[in-house]
Amino acid sequence: MQAGAYMDVAQVTLYVFWIFFAGLIYYLRREDKREGYPLESDTGGGGVAHGIPRMPDSKTYKLRGGHTATLPNHRADRPNAPVAPIAPWPGAPHEPTGNPMLDGVGPGSYADREDVPELSMDNTPCIVPLRVAKDIFLEPRDPDPRGMNVIGADREIAGKVVDVWVDRAEALVRYLEVEVAGSGKHVLLPLPFALVDRPRGRVSVNAILGGQFADVPATKSPDQVTKLEEDKIVGYYGAGTLYATPQRQEPML
Repeated sequence: MQAGAYMDVAQVTLYVFWIFFAGLIYYLRREDKREGYPLESDTGGGGVAHGIPRMPDSKTYKLRGGHTATLPNHRADRPNAPVAPIAPWPGAPHEPTGNPMLDGVGPGSYADREDVPELSMDNTPCIVPLRVAKDIFLEPRDPDPRGMNVIGADREIAGKVVDVWVDRAEALVRYLEVEVAGSGKHVLLPLPFALVDRPRGRVSVNAILGGQFADVPATKSPDQVTKLEEDKIVGYYGAGTLYATPQRQEPML
């Protein structure tokens, strides 16, 4: 080092931090591409788009229950979803081509999750009806919706609440079990879509019409719901916020 020269430690530390932070951003940006990539490109003749930086090498994870998952796996999520672009230019919005309430697109979109129940720490299904969770009860000061009629957005009676489904891991009410009027079919109603009206003794639902409860996706088991079934059920009510009536698809002004 020349006489009179010195090292600015603060400046060197700043440069080291910049280099470290840039490397951290690069690493995290690659790692977040383990799911959802490669993207499907609708420009330049289709194909896939990796983006910058490119995706990381595949890594295998050991999951609960003994099975494994390898990511990224280049598996398309619902590759045959019934949608079509509304215009020929790239990036045009897509619209459903079949029954928008059941196609699982738009506000009714859902992920292709595992068709198994969410498990608690003791390997039992988390979400079950109160008739199964004998050790759980509703707070007496809260309204008990069991026995109340369920009213759709058209003010028609859709059915009656016959049970309450709780999350044993979170100690929360997740669904109301509804017996559909006229068919006897039992469907689940996500609590965020329901308004329990204690004074009137009813449960109001604005997302779908009374007659549309008959098409709510059913569960394979009467006493448990899988992760895929949950997404499909919630997606159905979500689709109703736009597709339940033709008027909901029109401009508000």
